[in-house]
Amino acid sequence: MRAVLLGVDPPVRLSRRAVERLAVIREDAVDSVHPGGTVITRDSLTDDVRWWTWAGFRANATLAATLDGIVVSGQRIDEASIRLRSDLTPEMWKAGTADAADRLCLPDVDEKALHGLKFSVALPERLAVATLAARLADLDGAAAVLGEPVRWSIL
Repeated sequence: MRAVLLGVDPPVRLSRRAVERLAVIREDAVDSVHPGGTVITRDSLTDDVRWWTWAGFRANATLAATLDGIVVSGQRIDEASIRLRSDLTPEMWKAGTADAADRLCLPDVDEKALHGLKFSVALPERLAVATLAARLADLDGAAAVLGEPVRWSIL
């Protein structure tokens, strides 16, 4: 998604309407995507602070679990961004992420997901949680994102 927002066309034939719509989407995303790394945006009207990783759900879930003092807890994770604390400063960011690649955590597991795990009744709960957390994690993707430069932007 990040590459497409930066101008790479998907490897399919696009209709005229799709080309036009893609141009609008790219224009709307101009503040949340950067070719040189990730972007942290602060909305001056709402104080919403968001880290646009474009890393995918699993990497973002891993990052949110690892950076629990920086991210908004209990948020719904998606593939594009992670909500950060509204009082976050660049100094707090640097301190909180300095060694994060060396201490990556597995994502939290929702109680509902445990019930959907095949053979969950035959597993001790901690083993079921560990199994699902390992399946949810993207340690390589999270480490790669943490290695990228971060640009701050106020909207």
